Amino acid sequence: MIIGDAAPTWGYAHAVATRVVVLGAGFGGLELATEVSGRCGPGAQVTLIDKAEGFVFGFSKLDVMFGRKQPEQVLHRYAGMVGRDVRFVSATVTGIDLATRRVETTAGEFDADILVVALGADLHPEATPGLAEGGNEFYTVAGAFRARDALTDFAGGKVVVAVTSTPFKCPPAPSETALLVHEMLEARGLRERSEISLVMPLGKPIPPSPKASEAVLAAFAERGINWLPERLVRELDPARKVAILADADEAGRTELPYDLFLGVPVHRVPRVVADSGLAENGWVPVDSLTLETKFPEVYAVGDVTSIGTPKAGVFAEGQAAVAAARIVAKIKGETPTTVYDGHGVCYLEFGHDQVAKVGVTFLAGKPPVGDLEGPSAALAADKTAFGADRIRRWFGHEWE
Repeated sequence: MIIGDAAPTWGYAHAVATRVVVLGAGFGGLELATEVSGRCGPGAQVTLIDKAEGFVFGFSKLDVMFGRKQPEQVLHRYAGMVGRDVRFVSATVTGIDLATRRVETTAGEFDADILVVALGADLHPEATPGLAEGGNEFYTVAGAFRARDALTDFAGGKVVVAVTSTPFKCPPAPSETALLVHEMLEARGLRERSEISLVMPLGKPIPPSPKASEAVLAAFAERGINWLPERLVRELDPARKVAILADADEAGRTELPYDLFLGVPVHRVPRVVADSGLAENGWVPVDSLTLETKFPEVYAVGDVTSIGTPKAGVFAEGQAAVAAARIVAKIKGETPTTVYDGHGVCYLEFGHDQVAKVGVTFLAGKPPVGDLEGPSAALAADKTAFGADRIRRWFGHEWE
């Protein structure tokens, strides 16, 4: 039941629970809802709203693409959340009134004392001419699952993995994809008659971590993967099967022929967020330490923001943990002191069951710094444990 327009009720002495409404059930939304509900109990009424059927880790999309998992094995349905003190609402957010913190959805209206926007970035394959007709995007869940079929049917030839715009989520993912394409083609006896090219807007595969970039570039050289940095693909010509570059490469080429194109689509702030007035210059500005927006009692975390960290789940989770701690303190009548440190750890697939761990810290006004552990088989097990732990905490059951 949706409670009416009660005023915010800070502190447990009040009989009415504080209404915390979380928009989006990705890394950030799941972490924040779990933390606030678990630490506040009856002091908070937490509502989590998302239009998707369930949650899928970004790395699970690669597992499906390359035949290591079936789609059903990586989809964690929101309807299966067990014993959670969170009210999940399956709905599309259609309107956000930031002044009143009232949210309109396809399931009705929700009023919040504290509103958290964690709606991520929307993906737009149609924004790149020819991508839908002549290529395969692999960043949406449905696109990644379709790309599995394209990879299965591929008989060898020229493979282009490319980014079509900036910013984009999970910067290591295109490099991982190129390495896993190599592994797949090698296993199927198709590598010698195939060519793999990676087109990236970045000067290095993992700019904040020189050691990680060196390891990835060494892997490319060892496997014969063509690396085209500081480039974007702006469109495809499906009839000629060429990818058209936004700028010429070092050899003066403006086109790359392909037999299989795997693309990272255009990312944009969700329309409902843009229409609300929360976004500026494309994304939502927040206080880099507290995750507060300029609107009272409205927070934003994760890919929807312009906080300056990469758009990746681990950063959304870290930001959500800080926002949750501050919200919990406020509900309990305490002074919030937790601040965001800009740190995140990503796993990086090299293929052949070798995984590295990249730790990166982004602080406002300072250059980012990063380190590298691995790659090793032990870290592949560590990555599996990372996913299992989050499913256990967020959904209340084991990852089967």
